[in-house]
Amino acid sequence: MKAANDALKLDLVWFQYQKPIEAFLHSKVRNSADVEDLMQEVWLKAYQNLATVQEVENVKAWLFQMAHRTVIDFYRKRARDERNRQLPAEELWYQSAEPELEQELIQCLSPLIQALPEESAHLLEVVDLHGMNQKELALKQGISYSTLKSRVQRSRMALKGMFESCCDLSFDNRGALVECDAKSVSCQNS
Repeated sequence: MKAANDALKLDLVWFQYQKPIEAFLHSKVRNSADVEDLMQEVWLKAYQNLATVQEVENVKAWLFQMAHRTVIDFYRKRARDERNRQLPAEELWYQSAEPELEQELIQCLSPLIQALPEESAHLLEVVDLHGMNQKELALKQGISYSTLKSRVQRSRMALKGMFESCCDLSFDNRGALVECDAKSVSCQNS
């Protein structure tokens, strides 16, 4: 009898908060079909966990917290699925060309980096070209992490200015660099 009463109470609560929860889900997830699935998931979780709600005043917050967690789980699952999916052949072709472009970019960057002041050049070489962790480098150099981050950022901005004045950049529609050409011979020798 208690389970039937709890189910009836949940139906009443759900009827009261269904629209606000649906609006909340729509604000987090664009696809209406996904929102419908998430609504069902929230309702099912609410039904399964009804015994954990002690006071009626907490029901609204409890439902929204459950909806929030359901959205987080939704995006985590989607990210996991994206990492595990098989790539189509045309994407694999694009992926195989990336290291070649990266090497060209490094060849284009190296003279510009060397034209920077010695400390800036060293920071960018170690962090950006060789991939050293900034926290580890800060410890190694005996300076604070925030100081190192600021120095790296200033070095990157100086490099960006040089790079933009010497190179023509082409980007695809997603903003990824696809081509890099020197503007003049004098920039290649700097």
